[in-house]
Amino acid sequence: MDFFGVMQLIGGLCLFLFGMETMGDGLKRASGSKLEEILGKLTSSVPKGVLLGAAVTAVIQSSSATTVMLVGFVNSGLMQLRQAIPVIMGANIGTTATAWILSLSGLQGDSFLVQMLKPMSFSPILAAIAIVFMMFMKNEKKYNIGMVLIGFAVLMYGMDIMSSAVKPLADVPEFVSILTMFSNPVLGVAAGAVFTAAIQSSSASVGILQALCRTGALTFATTIPVIMGQNIGTCITAILSSIGANKGAKRVAAVHLSFNLIGTVLFLIVFYTANALVGFHFMNSVVGPADIAVVHSLFNVASTAVLLPFTGALEKLANLVVKDAPEEKRRDTTLNLLDDRFLENPGFATSQCRTVAVKMANLTRDCIFAAMKLVTVFDRDQCDYVYLLEEKIDRYEDALGAYIVRLSREELNEKDSKMLTVILHNIGDLERITDHARNIAESAEEMEKKKLSFSPKAQAEVAVFMDAVQEIVNLAVDAFTENDLQKAKEVEPLEDVIDIIHAEVKNRHVQRLQDGICTIEQGFVLSDLGTNLERVADHCSNLAVCVIEQEKGDFDMHHYLEDIKKYDTDGFEEKMKKYDEKYTLPA
Repeated sequence: MDFFGVMQLIGGLCLFLFGMETMGDGLKRASGSKLEEILGKLTSSVPKGVLLGAAVTAVIQSSSATTVMLVGFVNSGLMQLRQAIPVIMGANIGTTATAWILSLSGLQGDSFLVQMLKPMSFSPILAAIAIVFMMFMKNEKKYNIGMVLIGFAVLMYGMDIMSSAVKPLADVPEFVSILTMFSNPVLGVAAGAVFTAAIQSSSASVGILQALCRTGALTFATTIPVIMGQNIGTCITAILSSIGANKGAKRVAAVHLSFNLIGTVLFLIVFYTANALVGFHFMNSVVGPADIAVVHSLFNVASTAVLLPFTGALEKLANLVVKDAPEEKRRDTTLNLLDDRFLENPGFATSQCRTVAVKMANLTRDCIFAAMKLVTVFDRDQCDYVYLLEEKIDRYEDALGAYIVRLSREELNEKDSKMLTVILHNIGDLERITDHARNIAESAEEMEKKKLSFSPKAQAEVAVFMDAVQEIVNLAVDAFTENDLQKAKEVEPLEDVIDIIHAEVKNRHVQRLQDGICTIEQGFVLSDLGTNLERVADHCSNLAVCVIEQEKGDFDMHHYLEDIKKYDTDGFEEKMKKYDEKYTLPA
């Protein structure tokens, strides 16, 4: 092979890998978060897990991508290791779909139908359709389909270029002698594993092997060990992905590696023992692209069939390889849902952000409710619980904010982009509510230490005040977590009533001070309490308006608040009157 032949081979390889990457990205974007949600939820039985693993991998054309997803699921607690094992087995079967598609290039025949079935015949048609979809249609789904089609077309052209470049190698004795070395099972397995680990894709590795078979120098004796090694080499992606993850995720990588290693060893022992006893006449026969696809499929199906009954043993083996550390302090694992591996699929990563934000909202509700209870009955453990929740919500805000910023750099559809904007707006308000909850808890703690108590009238007024705040928190949090537009529209009228309650409570306290019923020290505590309760209502208003404006696709919060009061939008005055009657302060 001369210099230009080498350049042609490199160019073909680059186009092939780029086409495979583009096609895979298009397939993942077209599927959104659906494939991951299916994987995460529908793995209740072993056969179902195998079928799902095979189907998802066949769609996204990458067993490595499926396994990396599984590492993320187990790391975040969405899936148990025993659920992931059948999916790993299915992924090995699903990855053989690529080899069958690429084997179409080896079709022989002169009829028009056979010629059209050849990828080099229909790829230009697919490329033309792809260009129309991507350049002239402003539909996101069609754009993603165009990515898939153009990726496939480039992949097939790359393979054709590689095949043309390697054909002269059949006449090079050194090349043939190197291939003959791979007839040794150990060398063949090692070569396949190292090459596949280097490019981190068994599908691409098998495709390159199919291109090399066009030289006519590859036989079954050389290709079978290489294919076995390719299945081992593809495990490197999961291993790298599990670095820094929890023990469950590391065990997923361990299962993937052990499954392929055990399958390869068993296959080689049985196959070469039978060959020694019987002598397979096809071993020295020249292989074609379809033959490689057959061997690849037979190996993965056979490995799955043999090892499927031993999923429990594989789980135990993974537990032995990755041992449990001494018992650690229990910690909240919710933030594990924000796994970096999910960033490769923005749709699913967005749904994970939503899940964490909903958990954050419910914890915020718990925090403010616990704080308000301390005002009437102080409890040390309950007070510490409020402080603990406030610190936890701070961590949630930091983690969610940072993750959303990173996620926003990815290509998001309009729906996901809008959802992330809403979450980003709301987590700040949720965090501020817990800050006010902490302030309320500190006020209650101060009253407990100084043995202070409000007068009976002040206690009755504060009880009404807190009841109103409790309702507005419930309305706002439910509106956000359930995306309930009707509850969101109830918040602003109640918030105005709470402002009135706050002003009236302050006026009445001033009057009691003048009458000598309350002290200045009690007044400071009551003032702090009222200010914090009123500001909690303000943040609830922000949460609700954000939900309402999301439906409009607009975030002009002040414009909305002006309109509903000025034009009595959504029966604002009537709702406000209802809450005013409900939360009338005692005389």
